[in-house]
Amino acid sequence: MPTQQPYDIAIIGAGPIGLELAVCLKLRGVRYVQFDAGQIGHTMTWWPRQTTFFSTSERIAIAGVPIPNNHQQRTTGEEYLAYLRAVVEQFDLHINSYEPVTSVTGSVGAFTLQTSHRTGLRTYQAARVVFAIGDMHWPLRLDLPGEDLPHVSHYFRDPHDYFRRRLLIVGGKNSAVEAALRCWRAGAQVTISYRRATFDERRVKHWLMPDLLAQIEAGTIRFLPETVPVAITPDYVEFARTVDGEPVPGPTLRHATDFVLLATGFRGDQSLLEEVGVLLEGSNRVPRFDPETMETNVPGVYVAGTVAAGVQQRYSLFIENCHDHAGKITRAVTGLWPTTLGDIPARTYGLAFEQFEAN
Repeated sequence: MPTQQPYDIAIIGAGPIGLELAVCLKLRGVRYVQFDAGQIGHTMTWWPRQTTFFSTSERIAIAGVPIPNNHQQRTTGEEYLAYLRAVVEQFDLHINSYEPVTSVTGSVGAFTLQTSHRTGLRTYQAARVVFAIGDMHWPLRLDLPGEDLPHVSHYFRDPHDYFRRRLLIVGGKNSAVEAALRCWRAGAQVTISYRRATFDERRVKHWLMPDLLAQIEAGTIRFLPETVPVAITPDYVEFARTVDGEPVPGPTLRHATDFVLLATGFRGDQSLLEEVGVLLEGSNRVPRFDPETMETNVPGVYVAGTVAAGVQQRYSLFIENCHDHAGKITRAVTGLWPTTLGDIPARTYGLAFEQFEAN
C-alpha cells in the first residue's frame, strides 16, 4: 500500500538517536516518517532487570529533555525506556513500530522503502533516508557444536535464573564481568572463561574491575584464563588453551556446568546499507560518510548513531557521543542547527573520547 505523498525524510530506527533526530526534524517542520522493527529502544528490552547504563544520566538525555530520578545516579534500562516513552509523548512523535524496513532502493529525491507490516507489505516514498539502526541486531555467534542447546544463551536476562546453579560465562569485557558479579551475588556458582591471561582495564569499567579481581582472589568466582570454548554438551563445556588469545593445539579442558552464558557481543545488520549502495570499509565495515553532514557516499542517505561505527570490535560510538549526528543531519536538511540536543544546556558538555570512555 503506497503512501499518498512522498516524505521529506525517512528514519529507520527508533532508538535514542533516531528519536532525537525525529524531534529535531519535527521542530523544524520537516515531514518525516519513522520505522522500527520492534518497539522504541528495542535492544534495551534485552537487558536484565535493574541494569544501569555505564554513561551518567545527563550524557544519555536527548532533545533537551532531562532524565528525572530521585537518586542522581546512573539510569536503569527500565527508567530509560520510561523516559523515551515520555519524550515521544511530549513531542507527539509518530513511530511505525513493529514495521521493519525490508528494502531501500532509488536515489536522492526518490527513495522507495518497502516494509513488512502485520497486514502485509507496504511501500513508502522519501526524498532522503537516515539509517539510525544501531549495531546490535543479533549475537556474535561462536559457531560451536552445542551453541544452540537450551541451557546456552547469548542473552543475560535475569540473575535469578541462575540461583544455586553452576553458571559458566564466556567473555572478558563489561557485560561478562557485570553478569558474573550480579549472578554470584544472586546465589549462582560462577565461573568466567576469557581467552586472555588477564582482563584489560581499558575494556572493563573501573568500578567493576576491582570487585571482580577481589572475588577471583577470594575464590568466590572461578576464573579460567587463556581458554576458549570449542564444544558445548548438556553436561560440560570443552575448552582449548590459548596463547595471546588464540587457541593452540594440545590437551583440552572440560568444565561441568548447568548453564552457559556467551557474553561475546553483538553485531548489526548492514544488509540494507549494502542494498542501497553504501560503501562499507575496512575489517569493521564502517559506512563511508561525510563527518560534517553524516551523509554517506550515496547522496541522500545518512547514518546516525552507533551504526556509523560499523562492526565495533572496541566501542567508539555510544549514545553520549552521537547527539551531534542528529544536529548535523538536521542542519544538512534544513540549514539550521537544532535549538537543543542532549540534556538542558547547563548539563550538556563535551568530553574527549578518553574521558567519557572512563565515565
